[in-house]
Amino acid sequence: MLRIGITGGIGSGKSVVCRLFQVLGVPVYDSDFRAKWVMANDAQLRDELVAAFGPETFDAAGQLNRVHLSRVAFADAAELARLNALVHPAVGRDFAAWSAARAQEGHRYLLKEAALLFESGAYKGLDQVITVFAPLPVRQARVLRRDPHRTPADILAIIGKQLSEEEKMQRAHHIVRNDDEHLLIPQVLELHAQFSK
Repeated sequence: MLRIGITGGIGSGKSVVCRLFQVLGVPVYDSDFRAKWVMANDAQLRDELVAAFGPETFDAAGQLNRVHLSRVAFADAAELARLNALVHPAVGRDFAAWSAARAQEGHRYLLKEAALLFESGAYKGLDQVITVFAPLPVRQARVLRRDPHRTPADILAIIGKQLSEEEKMQRAHHIVRNDDEHLLIPQVLELHAQFSK
């Protein structure tokens, strides 16, 4: 079974592309969603987070205290690296278990969606990578429509923390152009045919 990564910068439309693959019956692992789930449910990771960031990391009800974690981890590059060093291996374990279950179900391939696929090193455990590309003005307009609480400066700050689109495209095996000029469905169907052989 092929394990295919799919990535793209904020506003590129990788979630839309993933939904098209799901319509075709392809299982998609949403790394952001699963990371949140793992942080709340993986006992080993919970213990490591409390040891690293204090007992306030979880509230009295045992729920992840995102406000506390954001305040201590996202304000400092070293603390963010420390958080990632704990979370990424736990998500890797979760993905391995999820992938094994999909293989037993007989799928020819699966997708792992991750915004920071290259940055986190997660691409190393995959067979191929798709990058979803859209030009910066298109991405900014999409994010502003989707997230009205964000400013153009917020979006540029997020983009500045991600690998450049040019580098993502150079490192990818496949590129899906979601630039409002190319049709998405034919691109997805072509990749689906390749991966299903």
